Amino acid sequence: MKFKNLFFILAIALVIFSCKNDDNDATSTDPAAQSLLDDTALIEYLQTHYLNEDDGGIWTVTNGEAPLMDDNRIAVQNITKDDIAYKLYYLTQNEGVSTSPSRADSVLTTYTGMLLDSTVFDSRTIYVWFSLPNLIDGWGHGFTNFKGGTKVINEDESFYYENSGKGILFIPSGLGYGSVGNGFIPGNEPLIFQFTLDSVNESDDDNDGILSKNEDIDNDGNVKNDDTDGDLIPNYLDTDDDGDGILTKDEDANGDGDLTNDDTDNDGIPNYLDKDN
Repeated sequence: MKFKNLFFILAIALVIFSCKNDDNDATSTDPAAQSLLDDTALIEYLQTHYLNEDDGGIWTVTNGEAPLMDDNRIAVQNITKDDIAYKLYYLTQNEGVSTSPSRADSVLTTYTGMLLDSTVFDSRTIYVWFSLPNLIDGWGHGFTNFKGGTKVINEDESFYYENSGKGILFIPSGLGYGSVGNGFIPGNEPLIFQFTLDSVNESDDDNDGILSKNEDIDNDGNVKNDDTDGDLIPNYLDTDDDGDGILTKDEDANGDGDLTNDDTDNDGIPNYLDKDN
């Protein structure tokens, strides 16, 4: 059976957005133990379902069809979050041809999200932009394995994308909504997303002249935990990264457009990160 209890959320899909508190307070399960349970559930799903190339749906194996686990397009991405190891599985139907996003970039996409029992909880068939830092970690990590497509503009100025990235993410709950869940998504629930990646935008979320991906000061791939001035606003959203009262964009002392090479006091720290410069 392709879908069970099929329904769509008609409002713009808020379910893929990350919870406001990344370290949600619910502790009803041990995250490390849950990671193992999720991996077992995802492997079982991949062993018992297949991708129907005719209609693009994921169906239960009933007549000897080759399961997803045996598809040579399936890969696993090993991810560590809060010292817990997770396995995110993804299937690449088309890699794409343009640019791969970082976890700090924005993506133009269409998608359908469902649970392991095939319940569809969210779907977007019209192009929509999302900033990856605002989404569940499974999207932030998973989308980096794909590239955008090529924009084709028609004579009437309408447009579409061809050769877009296209695939499926199989996300453990620890990279989704953890034990809390969200809306129609229960706690400790792995998620599946079929999606296209049509375009990528290198974001500068705070418009300070530094790309968000370059505000990852500790180079761990996560821009949300870099806060130079300790004001609880991560650098990629902070217009004054060092809290010295001078906007980051105004700390280009030599006026060359590169904020990283201005170090007035020669202490090895660029002005925009140096409160005492």
